[in-house]
Amino acid sequence: MIRRVGDPPVKGQNYTLRPGVYAILPLKRRFLLTAQVTDKIDVQLPGGGIDPAESPLQALHREVLEEIGWRISAPRRIGAFRRFVFMPEYDLWAEKLCHIFVARPVKQIAEPIEADHVTLIMSGNDAIDSLGNDGDRMFLSRFIR
Repeated sequence: MIRRVGDPPVKGQNYTLRPGVYAILPLKRRFLLTAQVTDKIDVQLPGGGIDPAESPLQALHREVLEEIGWRISAPRRIGAFRRFVFMPEYDLWAEKLCHIFVARPVKQIAEPIEADHVTLIMSGNDAIDSLGNDGDRMFLSRFIR
């Protein structure tokens, strides 16, 4: 059973399963993160949804490049969690199945491709305090311990 974090599902609401991949990216004693800047700022582990016919590792490399402009190596899956959320950008009630990886940042090769994302580099404690969802905080806290 994969642990649920955050709000329980809304009774009677149908959810679409949305698997995704997210990366803890240690950079010396700090961490690479992304901030999605819309009407509010949401700090996240870089990552996102797995496209049809795409492997989780292909999605991880693509999403990290799109959101923070970095190449990564040696990704290793460390666990997963699920969240039940409304995704306004897709007008979708989603059961997000979030697979968490640790990977080594190799090199920044571009600015973020996604227009509403900016790259952040934060200390572990600042990152934990800033992350916008309980699952990301849980996995980063475990990793740091």
